[in-house]
Amino acid sequence: MSGHSKFANIKHKKEKNDAAKGKIFTIIGREIAVAVKEGGPDPSNNFKLAQVIAKAKANNVPNDTIERGIKKASGENGGADYKYMTYEGYGPNGIAIIVDALTDNINRTAANVRSAFTKGQGNVGTPGCVSFMFDKKGQIIIDREECEMEPDDLMMIALDAGADDFVEEEDSFEILTDPDAFAGVVEALEANNIASVSAEVTMIPQNYVTLTDETAIKNLTRILDLLEEDDDVQAVYHNWDE
Repeated sequence: MSGHSKFANIKHKKEKNDAAKGKIFTIIGREIAVAVKEGGPDPSNNFKLAQVIAKAKANNVPNDTIERGIKKASGENGGADYKYMTYEGYGPNGIAIIVDALTDNINRTAANVRSAFTKGQGNVGTPGCVSFMFDKKGQIIIDREECEMEPDDLMMIALDAGADDFVEEEDSFEILTDPDAFAGVVEALEANNIASVSAEVTMIPQNYVTLTDETAIKNLTRILDLLEEDDDVQAVYHNWDE
């Protein structure tokens, strides 16, 4: 992935989504509810909840909001019964797209996802049709300008905490982990007062595809925008080199 600026894409996404920060809180709130229902309210005994909390902190979700979400999900009436759904498909020029959703109405979500692909001249495929092109990894991005620590020292903290890889870019540092080690690495960085731009378990493309055709770019952008506007959609992964 050398030469591909993850930081630029993430920064662009965050700027684009600043107006939709409420959606980020909603997304994480749902993930907390499901994690608590599945494994209980103690993150030390609930690995999935620990991952969600790490993601929440990276997105600047206040601690009291996280605690309220855990408490609410722990009650007898823990809210709606959400289910995780994953959709895979193709955008223009064969761009691979994975959509993670958390929904209380599978039929509604499936129809909305299919509609988004159709409107952008793409199509939903069968499970597994594109996921083999991605690796599931914990990914932490640190803004180089905001990090006062020497790269070698930062790398040692990350590797000692269980990270698999440390990549230096011109504008950022990228730390990759096995999903199981993600929460521990985030905690180690927090203990050393190292702030991250992004921290999440994500699907990372093995290869990126560049688009030059303006119509294809316009259609792909439409698919991605429609998916990201959908309240049921938690995350969208693709291999387009923006």
